[in-house]
Amino acid sequence: MYEILKHAHSGLRWVSLILIIAAIFNAVSSKRKGEYTPKHKKLNLFAMMFMHIQVLIGLGLFFISPKGMAATDPDIKRFFMMEHLTMMVIATIILTIGRKKAEKAVAPIVKHKKIIVWYTIALILIIASIPWPFRTSLGGQWF
Repeated sequence: MYEILKHAHSGLRWVSLILIIAAIFNAVSSKRKGEYTPKHKKLNLFAMMFMHIQVLIGLGLFFISPKGMAATDPDIKRFFMMEHLTMMVIATIILTIGRKKAEKAVAPIVKHKKIIVWYTIALILIIASIPWPFRTSLGGQWF
C-alpha cells in the first residue's frame, strides 16, 4: 500500500503543478479579455481539487511512510513533519480561499486577479516545500 500511495503522490504532484500553473496563466491571459467562462471556472476547480487529493494522499503517507512519523533522521523528520506537511496544508487552504473569493467576485477582471494572486502565493509555497531531488538529504525523486 505504501508504494502505491508514494507513486500516486509523486505522480499527481506534476498534475497539480501543471493545473495550478495553467490556472494562473489562464487568468493572466483572460484578464485582458474581460471574460470568465465555465472553462475558467472548471480549470480553477480542478487545480484546487487535485491539490486537495494530494494533501489527502500525503496525510495517508505521513502515517505509514518511513519518512513520516516513523523517520529516525531528525532532519528528514523535521522536514516532512513540519515544513512539508504544514506548507502543503497552508497552500491548499490558500488555493481554496482564492477560488472562493474569485467565485464571489462579480467582475471577471476581479475574478482573474484573485486567481492570479492567491494561486501564485500557493504555488510559491508548494514549490518551496517539495522534497526535490537536488535537496539530497531529503531523498526526493523526480517521479
